Formats: sequence, structure tokens, C-alpha cells
Amino acid sequence: MRKLIVLLLAVAVLAGLSSCDGRKVYEEYVEVEDYTWNSSSPLRYEFEITDTTALHDVYINVRHANQYPYSNLWLFIDSWAPSGQKAVDTIECVLADEHGKWQGSGLGDIWDKQILWKKNVRFAIPGKYHVEYNQAMRVENLVGIMDMGLRVELAENDE
Repeated sequence: MRKLIVLLLAVAVLAGLSSCDGRKVYEEYVEVEDYTWNSSSPLRYEFEITDTTALHDVYINVRHANQYPYSNLWLFIDSWAPSGQKAVDTIECVLADEHGKWQGSGLGDIWDKQILWKKNVRFAIPGKYHVEYNQAMRVENLVGIMDMGLRVELAENDE
């Protein structure tokens, strides 16, 4: 009986967690080996879009350690549509305020920050989209970045 109660509680918690994130279309993190991101090592993501009528918000997720030596992170972002059409962006991710206080949510010496990259995007073509991040911090080996993520979700006004 006790095992059954534990099992039912676990199922209820998992169901609750999945319903809280009903807008998520795609989310993936790529681990940065040894928390050192080499400038010639792009991080790659691939996601599929089936609904070309919905509006989407696209986020950059940054997980870094306290040892990260900068208050921001510059990224070169290349993205490809299923047609092969390429887009290039340069993005600044602000990770700390002007006083050096980390922004985002933290636990111990690990910090997570989500940055809106594109708002209310309508993907015109169904199929697989590709995104590639390159660090653009003018150092060959950038220390303190643990994971980088990409999240695509339905825009709030399009639920």
C-alpha cells in the first residue's frame, strides 16, 4: 500500500511539472566541457517546427559559475531554416548588474539566466531548424560557462 501511495504521488508530481511547462516546444542544454568554451567550438541545436501559424518566443539559456570573469557574454548566433536560408546575429547576454551582482536565479555558485532572443516569431516553413552559438568574447578559452541552452516556446498571446 505504501509503495502504491509513493507511486501515485510521483505520477502526480510529474504530471504537475509537465503541465506547468505547456508552452514549451523545444528546450535543450549543451554542456561546455570543463567549463571552458573554446572560441572555435560551436554549440549546436536542432529543433522541429510543425505549426507555422503559431507565434513563438525563443530564449538563450546561460548557466555559469561564480568564477565567470565577465558581467556579460557576447554570442555569434547562426541559424538555418529548413530551406537552408541562413541568418546571423550578434547578441549580448547581460549576466550581472553594474555592481557585479549576478542576475537570474542562483544556487550556491551556479547561476542560470534566460535571455529573450526573438519574440513573436512565426516560423514560415515546417521542418528542422538549426541554431549554432559561438562565444564572441575575444578570448580563446572562456572559463566559467557550464551549459548553454536554447528554448522555443509558444508566445503567451498565442496559447
